[in-house]
Amino acid sequence: MTLDRPLRVTLILALCLAVAACGARRGGERRGGLLGPVVVGSEATYAAEPGREGSAGRYSKSSLWDAFGPNKADQSVNVNRYIWAASLDVLNFLPVQSVDPFTGVIVTGYGNPPGGGRAYRATVHVRDPALDARSLNVSLHSQGGGTVNPATARAIEDAILARARQLRIQDRKL
Repeated sequence: MTLDRPLRVTLILALCLAVAACGARRGGERRGGLLGPVVVGSEATYAAEPGREGSAGRYSKSSLWDAFGPNKADQSVNVNRYIWAASLDVLNFLPVQSVDPFTGVIVTGYGNPPGGGRAYRATVHVRDPALDARSLNVSLHSQGGGTVNPATARAIEDAILARARQLRIQDRKL
């Protein structure tokens, strides 16, 4: 059965209005609905645990409409900008496949280092906003499937951290 376009649009609008009417009211007494607030956990669960009272503040509530509202999650980038720039600078001989500054991941394709014959690809993970060795993790893979010496990955991490420190020093001089 095929429906003509105006009838489909009307049905979609009616469905949207019906779903919107099912949500919880703001400031009203109603505490639920088909797509209203959802309780994660229950008061009975928290009351059964020793040392906890079954208060409503102990579990979270959310609704479908929270997905369409302003995002309450922290939208800031939690990577060190010097390590990020230094990683791209040191690994500039590798083609960049994807970058995600929000998770701190840089994935490169296969490429040959200057003066080297073996092709590598790298995955860099910047985990922390601190300019620290713990903030950086480099994973190397060779194209032939052979093992990569851990000292090679460590040397690249050291080069990235040294370059990051240089960038920070240059920034302070400005």
